Amino acid sequence: MSKLDELITELCPEGVKYKKIKQVYKRLKGTPITAGKMKEIDNPNGEIRIFAGGKTVINAMEKDIPNANITRVPAVLVQSRGVIDAVYYDKPFTFKNEMWAYTADNEVAVKYLYYVLKSNLSYFRKAASGMGSLPQISLRVTEEFVIPIPPLPVQQEIVRILDNFTELTAELTAELTARRKQYEYYRDLLLTFGDDVPRLAISDLLIRTKGTNITAQKMRQLHKENGEVRIFAGGKTYADVDFKDIPKKDINLNPSIIVKSRGIIEFEYYDKPFSHKNEFWSYYSENKNVNIKFVYYYLSKNVNYFQRIANNMQMPQISIPVTDKYKVPLPPIKEQERIVAILDRFDALCNDLTSGIPAEIEARQKQYEYYRDKLLSFKEVTA
Repeated sequence: MSKLDELITELCPEGVKYKKIKQVYKRLKGTPITAGKMKEIDNPNGEIRIFAGGKTVINAMEKDIPNANITRVPAVLVQSRGVIDAVYYDKPFTFKNEMWAYTADNEVAVKYLYYVLKSNLSYFRKAASGMGSLPQISLRVTEEFVIPIPPLPVQQEIVRILDNFTELTAELTAELTARRKQYEYYRDLLLTFGDDVPRLAISDLLIRTKGTNITAQKMRQLHKENGEVRIFAGGKTYADVDFKDIPKKDINLNPSIIVKSRGIIEFEYYDKPFSHKNEFWSYYSENKNVNIKFVYYYLSKNVNYFQRIANNMQMPQISIPVTDKYKVPLPPIKEQERIVAILDRFDALCNDLTSGIPAEIEARQKQYEYYRDKLLSFKEVTA
């Protein structure tokens, strides 16, 4: 029997009481501050953290914060607009006053509430999605939310277990960050060449292909779980469809570099049947002296060049001549293959969701969520 089981058997064998959050926790208010003012007072050395919507966070000096309402105890911040989330913070902080936070006399109880809220984010996000174009929840949604309140020693053991899971994931994430920096260092080193290596325009090395005329709505309609052809759109958006769903002439069967030329400018390598929206283009090679993946790695290394050009346009975008005319160094094919083999290993370690560190992080996260939800489920007693 685990320590938690022993505590439950000893302290609450028949179950626990469920109470509204407002009955157990003290609600804290934020500071009336604008986004403009936050930009003005942003100071990396500031002793007060200020939270705004989404992932917007700054540090500031307390003296620079007008009408400051500083929280100096551990608390759980409810991010209630845009991105619906909960944040635990135990150093001095404040937040935009459309949000709110909760605290309690015991720090363990505060951290326990944080894990309870995280376990129920799907409920809060569902409530927020029905509130117009900007997802948001009202104060009442959390104030009236009913949660299990086990004895404090039980809460403490739950927090200890979940903290350990969180720490393991944080360690893996830190390792992934270090590996990615290492990868970028070796990538840049391997893909830096002297004047003795010839440089040729992409249009002289590769064959450019067009995409398919398809809307985002049509992509959603055609998407299948096990589709045979992937259609790429901007960012991470794609649809998997069957061969019969789009014209045969629009399907590329060659390992290729897809140029995502609007919005977020990036390159994607793909080696299965695919197409893409027709505002993009792609390249493949029929030249025995060109390794297409070598060119992909070189373009990815220099993606900032293309992003700078795109950002000079009213809407970030690049034109076909920008990539067609771009010159790529071309060492002997054996050297290209050697470089690709090294970078493939780094890439799998840093980015592959079926192996490497990302896969381990995802597995840990699923394990954590499973145990969190299980640990926070209690039989209710009404007496």
